[in-house]
Amino acid sequence: MQRPERVAVIGVGVLGAAVGWNLSRRGAEVVFIDAGQPGEGVTNWSFSWVNASNKTVSRPYFDLNVAGMAAHRDLAKAIGPDSWWYPSGHLRWADEPAAQAQFLKTAELLASWDYRVEEYTGADVRRRLEPAVTMPGEARVLFYPDEAWVHGRHLVRRLVHQAVASGAELRSGTSVRDIGTGGDGSIRTVALSDGSSLGVDAVVNAAGPSASHVAGLIARHLPMRAEPGVVTRISCAPVPIHRAMHAPHIEIRPDGDASVVLHSREIDALIDTGEETDQLARLLHESARHVVPELGDSPIAQARIALRPIPADGFPSVGAVPSVPGYYEAVTHSGITLGPVIGRLLASEILTGKRDALLADFRPQRFRP
Repeated sequence: MQRPERVAVIGVGVLGAAVGWNLSRRGAEVVFIDAGQPGEGVTNWSFSWVNASNKTVSRPYFDLNVAGMAAHRDLAKAIGPDSWWYPSGHLRWADEPAAQAQFLKTAELLASWDYRVEEYTGADVRRRLEPAVTMPGEARVLFYPDEAWVHGRHLVRRLVHQAVASGAELRSGTSVRDIGTGGDGSIRTVALSDGSSLGVDAVVNAAGPSASHVAGLIARHLPMRAEPGVVTRISCAPVPIHRAMHAPHIEIRPDGDASVVLHSREIDALIDTGEETDQLARLLHESARHVVPELGDSPIAQARIALRPIPADGFPSVGAVPSVPGYYEAVTHSGITLGPVIGRLLASEILTGKRDALLADFRPQRFRP
């Protein structure tokens, strides 16, 4: 296949923005398409934790996430860290023996894979890192110094702004209604809900939770999990914590100068029981108050239940679909960690046809009708 000149990127979360930015800087004509606004979808409702310590289910997946962490550091150098990049490390501890044993076992595995992990007592953490956090002085706390958190909406906007300044086009507030192919089966057009039609040489499906629908427009079956998660923002100034943390029953991280983000898989499990979003947010707030008492009087600013973009087997679907020349996928959970590396590798594949070995286990063709 010849190098495509015009590429439509469908979905402008962190994955779509990273792919489009990389394509644009390498001379391709890029059209970003988003039904909403860049970075306002799942990217804005993610815990946004850059890590590989939670990705030990397979070595290739771990290696891809380690590459994602390195790609973030490279990206911060290329575009500037501004208000999106916070490489302050990550803390994890538990209050149940079984959970603690599992965390420590994982830490041993990570250390054997040359992944940096340090252990502190609760007293050490309060004295040196997080004085506002309540934990037993003798608690065993893991610290991952190379991990980070990202302000996803700010990152997306910066990438899109730079791409548009280089000639990319942004079509926001409109969705893809149809994808047309030529007589040889290759991508030719994208029809939008605003009535317009674009002539293109390739499309990138980075549509997150809507990726299966977009795939269906070319008669492709992309099975996805239905896995919702609830995220809450608490208003507070100053922010009393300095880094992302997995505390007992709650995940907490800063979210800029005046808010904190909360998430919990235990609370996610209540979504299907019919609890209202506001009640789930209150439960998150209560859990957070036990860890960071200063958050007790801080008001809930926002809460939302978002559907995570997770292919059926839990792993990314990234790359070309050979049966439809010019169609590519960039669909995965952990998009915040993986966005910069997938953006770089997929842009290179689109423009050169060369496939990187890091993506060998995550090719789209493993999903067949």
